[in-house]
Amino acid sequence: MDFATVIQILDSAVRLMTPLLLACLAGLYSERAGVFDIGLEGKMLMAAFTSASVAYATGNAWLGLLAGIGGAVAMAGLHGLASISFRGNQLISGVAINFLASGLTVLLGQKIFGLGGRTPSLSGAARFGEITLPFADTLRPVPVIGPIYAELISGHTILVYVAFAMVPLTWWVLYRTRFGLRLRAVGENPASVDTAGVSVTRLRYGAVMICGVLCGIAGAYLATGISAGFVKEMTAGRGFIALAALIFAKWRPWSALFATFLFGLMEAVANRFPNLDLGIITVPSMFMNALPYILTVIILAGFVGRAIPPRAGGEPYVKER
Repeated sequence: MDFATVIQILDSAVRLMTPLLLACLAGLYSERAGVFDIGLEGKMLMAAFTSASVAYATGNAWLGLLAGIGGAVAMAGLHGLASISFRGNQLISGVAINFLASGLTVLLGQKIFGLGGRTPSLSGAARFGEITLPFADTLRPVPVIGPIYAELISGHTILVYVAFAMVPLTWWVLYRTRFGLRLRAVGENPASVDTAGVSVTRLRYGAVMICGVLCGIAGAYLATGISAGFVKEMTAGRGFIALAALIFAKWRPWSALFATFLFGLMEAVANRFPNLDLGIITVPSMFMNALPYILTVIILAGFVGRAIPPRAGGEPYVKER
């Protein structure tokens, strides 16, 4: 395998990990506040549909992004209403969000566009274009450094850079701000936060809304960045893979970056080598395509070490009177 092929695989991994990273950070905010969210898949799916629909109607990817965020935030609001205000089971609420988004996107897509649940193909300003960073063309001929900068670091859409910027921002918010301290505390011991005069409900709703915004960006990237429109079930389990990456990362932002890169790299390798020839044996394409999902099962089965979630996670808070 030559250096150019390695760069191409890494470049593909960065593109493929972006929605996983955004969804993983979304789940990080929600679960750190004590609200388990397995509805990441549904939020991303609804965001992908609304962003593609609005981008097609307006010819503007930015308006599509706002619509995608709006669609995901609406789903997050339903989850918050069910699990925080009505104190319902958070896992069941998340499953309901996934089913609702799965059926609603196909129904609306068929009703509006009549294309079997798809949206028309996006082109031009309806999609996010690739950004060429300064001096990328100048440095391209330079050995090693040039290809890394010009082909791996440069040449992505704005949403890829937003996703990577969210990692240090999330770390700073969670560990260097009063809001982050309270958010982490409400996921560990909400009663003590309530005793201090801080609203547990408001903090949890804030975390759920942030989760919705990040899922909205992830879904919009799928439809208007990495693809050219919405197709049925286009998230393809990425919400669940993001949850596995979150557990693998043990609910830490920087670890989430490396965990999602691992999943993106596996998918990139599977796409690059459908039938991987190892000399002695040839790994079939079906196994290569299943690699990210196999790793998800391994992680969720607990073979990567013990991951301890926030202590108050999954439990509705009932204020003592």
